[in-house]
Amino acid sequence: MYSTTPRYKQLYACGELARRAAMLRDLWARCRLCPWECRVNRPGGERGRCGATAVLKVAKALPHFGEEPPVSGTRGSGTIFFSHCHLRCCFCQNYQISQEGLGTFISVEQLAQQMLSLQEQGCHNINLVSPTHYLPLIVQALHSAAARGLQLPLVYNSNGYESVETLRVLDGIVDIYLPDAKYGTATSAQRYSRACGYPSVNMAAIKEMFRQVGYLATDHAGIAVKGLIIRHLVLPDNPARTETLLQSLRSIMGTEIHISLMGQYQPVFNAHRNPEINRRPTTEEYQRAVHALCRLGFENGWVQDPENIDAEFLPDFEKSDSWN
Repeated sequence: MYSTTPRYKQLYACGELARRAAMLRDLWARCRLCPWECRVNRPGGERGRCGATAVLKVAKALPHFGEEPPVSGTRGSGTIFFSHCHLRCCFCQNYQISQEGLGTFISVEQLAQQMLSLQEQGCHNINLVSPTHYLPLIVQALHSAAARGLQLPLVYNSNGYESVETLRVLDGIVDIYLPDAKYGTATSAQRYSRACGYPSVNMAAIKEMFRQVGYLATDHAGIAVKGLIIRHLVLPDNPARTETLLQSLRSIMGTEIHISLMGQYQPVFNAHRNPEINRRPTTEEYQRAVHALCRLGFENGWVQDPENIDAEFLPDFEKSDSWN
């Protein structure tokens, strides 16, 4: 049984958490937080590929029940959706915040208070969605919240296009990594997400995440306390080369890793510009992905029934009370 004490509490107690925030600020100064390494002066207000400013911007902070079962649990995941993103996925279901920048500017102390409020509401964890471009400010807020009693596991929920250098600074801060593994081919990554070299960057990042937290571990109630969960969204006509991707994951971590095979794709945002993905996956297409997962011997994770997913599943961040 793993300790349920978040790893960042130890770093806070010895003063290391403040030093890590300073290290992230160094990466931010001529921004190298993500693989694009734009080298713009983010603290000075310059915007890189992500489009974010030097001020935190948050679209929603709420108990969320739509994550994987060990993350959402019975009381919800304390999810904070950050505005902007360093990828340009043409089918992003969160495009209102990732591409259009919907959200509210907040201070570091307000973010710390959001974390504490989610804890007071009974959430199982603090779930940071698309946090990469705000990491120095987030870790500063985490330091403040830890000083005021925050003691929930920290979830790093990302698109999987991450810098190993930045991830190494997070070692001992993040308890649960929840990355995407979007593509098994660089051509599709470039076409649909404008992501240069996504498969190799993604696999290096996932390997580092796995080194830090290992396989998923849960408490006596089945709630995640530590470990890695990998998400893969099944696309129509399989341009992501799902089986190739799964083979790469197996070669790094074996078949015990938890994989969430997602069937919720819908052709939103700019998906219509690519006719081959301008539709839902068929049941047969999704089942082929499930069969590949089984054939390769993966033992843990979750699958969805695409036929039971409709437009109501998608978030609408413009409506304050319509989605959680």
